Amino acid sequence: MIKQKNWDKEVIVVLIHKIMVHLWFVAWMCLGVCSAQLSYDQNNCTSNEIGRGTSYSCKSTQDSCETFLVYRANEHFNTISEVSKLFNKNSEEVLLKNNLTSSSLSLVLKQGKEVLIPINCTCSGQFFQASLSYKVLDNTTFSEIACGDFEGLLKHLTLAEENLLQGSNPEAGSELRVPLICACPDSYNFTKSKKLKYLVTYPLILGDDPDRVSEKFGISPEEFYAVNNFTSLSTVYPETVVLVPLRDGPIRILSIPDSPSPPPGFLPTNPVFMTQETTQPSNLYIAGSVIGFFLFITLLASGLYMKRKRKSDVIHSFSPTNPPTLWSPSRSSTISTQTGKASTTWCLSPDLLVGIKYNLLNYSIQELQKATNNFSEENKICREGDFVYKGSVNDHEVMIKRMRLEDTRQVIDLHSKINHINIVNLLGVCYGENNDSWSYLVFEFPKNGCLMDCLADPCNPLNWYKRTQIAFDIATCLYYLHCCSFPSYAHMKVSSRNIFVTANWRGKLADVGRALAASAILTIRNDGMEIPKGLVAPEFLLHGSVSEKVDIFAFGVVLLELISGRDNFDGKPIKDSLGFLLGEASQGLRSFVDPNLKDYSLPEALCLSFLAKDCVADDPLHRPTMDDIMKVLAKMV
Repeated sequence: MIKQKNWDKEVIVVLIHKIMVHLWFVAWMCLGVCSAQLSYDQNNCTSNEIGRGTSYSCKSTQDSCETFLVYRANEHFNTISEVSKLFNKNSEEVLLKNNLTSSSLSLVLKQGKEVLIPINCTCSGQFFQASLSYKVLDNTTFSEIACGDFEGLLKHLTLAEENLLQGSNPEAGSELRVPLICACPDSYNFTKSKKLKYLVTYPLILGDDPDRVSEKFGISPEEFYAVNNFTSLSTVYPETVVLVPLRDGPIRILSIPDSPSPPPGFLPTNPVFMTQETTQPSNLYIAGSVIGFFLFITLLASGLYMKRKRKSDVIHSFSPTNPPTLWSPSRSSTISTQTGKASTTWCLSPDLLVGIKYNLLNYSIQELQKATNNFSEENKICREGDFVYKGSVNDHEVMIKRMRLEDTRQVIDLHSKINHINIVNLLGVCYGENNDSWSYLVFEFPKNGCLMDCLADPCNPLNWYKRTQIAFDIATCLYYLHCCSFPSYAHMKVSSRNIFVTANWRGKLADVGRALAASAILTIRNDGMEIPKGLVAPEFLLHGSVSEKVDIFAFGVVLLELISGRDNFDGKPIKDSLGFLLGEASQGLRSFVDPNLKDYSLPEALCLSFLAKDCVADDPLHRPTMDDIMKVLAKMV
């Protein structure tokens, strides 16, 4: 332990500085949240959800200001003249604001070159917007205009609502009213002493983080956080819009060196951007590192000791009088929290080092009965004959699965070894009183339910972008099980019933706890259920063999369901449903694609169809690997 007398002046100064910065940031955030009420909208341009931050509210119809937005040169608008015309602006004004001369008017800009566009932001009704007119040259969609031509500076739903008379898609020659996202700082004063002059509308792209954006405009990351109502742990997504607070002009976008290349597309999930303070090395940090190292060695030794004791430990004792726990109470204290009349207990997993990051709640049967209305039929979720119920515990939607005691241990052990964002999380367990009674496992319940129900709902159809993203998410999960786990596992029950969709329309794979080590042999049990021939890998039906190739076959079926929106293919075998690939591909494909898909990429749909065809090949050796599949899907998301 470091004594205070050994601290030098440098350490004290650094600590005081960190405390002051923290207090200033907390005060700034309080002002930002309480007075400004600006919110960041994590939904991208193509999202079908309207969230806080889609538009910024204004106080009165008199509010207006001159401000700016950022636009990036692209293949369709790559000169100052073309960009100015898109925004109905005078080219000379745009040149002046970007510190360019008239000779640059027709100069081709580098792809991605950021251009400042001056706009007049006014209060229209309840919300700020910069309105302009846009003439449609060719038959197109609202999504292509909002998310393509205007690069997400407004949502496609906002554009459609503003032009209801145009129908579902605008026709060539029509005039559209385009309300761009903007905000005026007069309605959002954060401090009295230093008044904001501009709130610049800035569309985020992959690679942007608070430090990078702040450096571009010469502001502090704390200011950027405050104005967008962020915290240091907020998740920021590409293809969304933020506001950049500026106190004076003229505005300059500084040239920042390109960030390192992004990781391969198959690495999971959206990035979480966080600020990191850099300070000079000090004795305090060195001492902390030494203490941390010795603590790690101690934990490692304890973990190895406990692992050797596991064979004879009470952890895996399944006697009727001593129901199993993930960590023996005799060896570790438990933390209990009261939830109504029943208690919920935190339990650590058997391996100490795994238990540091993995824990389970121990639910009482009374809690689960209350959550599911005593396991009523109305709460039952139909999932391939399993007894699975939907319920609410502590205002959180959960999925409760009834299992035998011996199966419960297998699921818990496997979940303690795997960790992936696209796997439905195991939250807790409720053990039966004896070996003959049922146990229950409690999982998270993603907001939008299972993929099969989403595809069957004509009122909320998944658009093409969401479907390809879900396919990519499940592919990353299977890649993790097949290639990144030791031993490698085969899920064996991949289907649209076992794929769940989150509030952000991301895919999560359920029933992973019953996965089997690859190359095992499984004795097929019918259990009174009809095995869907033609939708299951032939080698599994014939021999009960377990391998990654069984998952590949099932994933191909899921791809076909995502394309067609159907789960039975009119009772036809898989090969018959893919007959269109042997004839006139483009014409046959259109009749196969889900009619709810109004806006999809025909080349991508054709590519996915061929990929699905390879996945469901009769010969396992002719099916691609998950690595091959990832390379195809990574180009679509």
